[in-house]
Amino acid sequence: MTIQTILKHSAFAAMLAIVPSVSSAREFHVSVRGDDANDGSVSKPLQTISAAAGLAQPGDTVTVHAGIYRERVDPPRGGESDAKRIIYQAAPGEKVVIKGSETAEGWKKLEHDTWKTEIPNSLFGDFNPFNDLIRGDWFNAKDRDHHTGAVYVDGHWLTEAATKEEVMKPTGETPLWFGEVAEKTTTIWAQFKGLDPGKTEIEINVRQSLFYPSEPGRNFITVRGFTMMHAATPWAPPTAEQIGLIGTHWSKGWILENNDIRYSTCVGVTLGKYGDEWDNKSQSADAYNRTIQRGLENGWNKETIGSHIVRNNHISHCEQAGVVGSLGAVFSSIVGNHIHDIHQRALFTGAEMAGVKIHAPIDMLISGNYIHHASRGIWLDWMAQGTRVTGNLLHDNDEAHDLFVEVNHGPYLVDNNIFLSSKSLRNWSQGGAFVHNLMTGAIDLWPDRRRKTPYHKPHSTELAGLNNIPAGDDRLLNNIFPPDTGVTAYLGTALPNQIGGNAWGKEAPSIEIISEPDGVFLEIALDKSWVTKQSRPLVTTEMLGKAAVPDLPFEQPDGAPYRIDTDYFGKQRNLENPFPGPFELPAGGKQKLKLWPKESSE
Repeated sequence: MTIQTILKHSAFAAMLAIVPSVSSAREFHVSVRGDDANDGSVSKPLQTISAAAGLAQPGDTVTVHAGIYRERVDPPRGGESDAKRIIYQAAPGEKVVIKGSETAEGWKKLEHDTWKTEIPNSLFGDFNPFNDLIRGDWFNAKDRDHHTGAVYVDGHWLTEAATKEEVMKPTGETPLWFGEVAEKTTTIWAQFKGLDPGKTEIEINVRQSLFYPSEPGRNFITVRGFTMMHAATPWAPPTAEQIGLIGTHWSKGWILENNDIRYSTCVGVTLGKYGDEWDNKSQSADAYNRTIQRGLENGWNKETIGSHIVRNNHISHCEQAGVVGSLGAVFSSIVGNHIHDIHQRALFTGAEMAGVKIHAPIDMLISGNYIHHASRGIWLDWMAQGTRVTGNLLHDNDEAHDLFVEVNHGPYLVDNNIFLSSKSLRNWSQGGAFVHNLMTGAIDLWPDRRRKTPYHKPHSTELAGLNNIPAGDDRLLNNIFPPDTGVTAYLGTALPNQIGGNAWGKEAPSIEIISEPDGVFLEIALDKSWVTKQSRPLVTTEMLGKAAVPDLPFEQPDGAPYRIDTDYFGKQRNLENPFPGPFELPAGGKQKLKLWPKESSE
């Protein structure tokens, strides 16, 4: 059965499922003190979220009450439309934790701080993460094995040792664990420095994911208000099924909001691709072009896939990416999320690590996110067309870049962002507009004539052609750049650029990022002469023109024109002579601005 057939069957099944429940929606309650034999009412709650998922129909709500739920939720159906979705929510004001781990007991002390326990394999069922290697396209193991399993002490993970001998030594700065899987048992050695595991909560990964449908086409699901942690997720390249701690699995119309998502071996949130026989067998540009073609044959269009909303989540401690999506993230929004501690252990490497890593961000909005200590901040890789990256704050993403745009033809818009890492931008694309940004780090510009990558018909997944990247065709307007960013590289590109209204060179301001208990602040000195000595135009769709390769204008997903007439805080700009950079502060001078959580500067 093809993916396209599954999607059609899923849609038909959803239509049939809602027929008896058109008149009234139900609310199912779940409590750790409930019973799955109950009816799910307030007085007779269910015990597991999975039991409620089995009963919920389009239009219904599953309300989960305080407690720890150790399960993987595989929703058997989705909603019918945005107005008739299935909602999974934590009860207001109650802390609900979903864990992919189980407690591990029976520890016996060996030498130094090393302890050992044997776990019956029956605990894991048909998936044992301690025997599950991380592998796949564009993955680099650094000459050792890595497993999706993990050991946690009071919720925080230890580090997997390369060999058992390492974990038998005295504990260093980073406590280690090591596992071996036999026919009936799994043995785990772990270093507990100064701890008695009999008096401390020790947990181990058991589940691959926490909220992930086993089949594609389960649409219009909302998940809100949960703490979700401890998932044994696999590597998620663009050429394979992308399984996250929570993921949408080739569906449409999910809303993931106000969740705390942390400790996923690879990825926190996936808005990704289905799986097929080509998974992890397609490591080349040509092979990914074939992946795209198969996606089109399997329902990759606006009516069937994408249009998700990922907003106001806290996503941390993932060793590949906070949010990842290949093809399945089209027409989606990633807004207001706090993403940090991504790929910080760096035990393995590869080509997929970032706070947000999206392939084919067609007509996507990435806005108002706070991303730091994430190796790379935002990575838009292939087919950024109609994409807008606006009002984001990024710093201390010093292993790579705050923003990497790779082999895109545009048009895409990057405006009102604050990029404070040592490397602000890696640009291996063309057809971009960089407007009213603050960039304090280096800019790396590079053509890519080797790879031919797709561009599309307007506001569509339908292919219009393939082209390489001679580089250029960018607009750099009204930004603030410090000296020596590398912007001069734009002067020699094959395609002409539009550059103007920028403040840079000796005019670069002094900048300091400060974290305080009530938020993140920026101290910056701005020069009033930037507006008194130079006049800048308001940036609009008309001014930006068309991206050369796709021959398309810079416009919003609904075709409306852009007017960059507000700043990072949403404050109205001076329409006659806007201030450069992300802040409309024409008086200049030294400023202390609260950047996160955002507050109006008016």
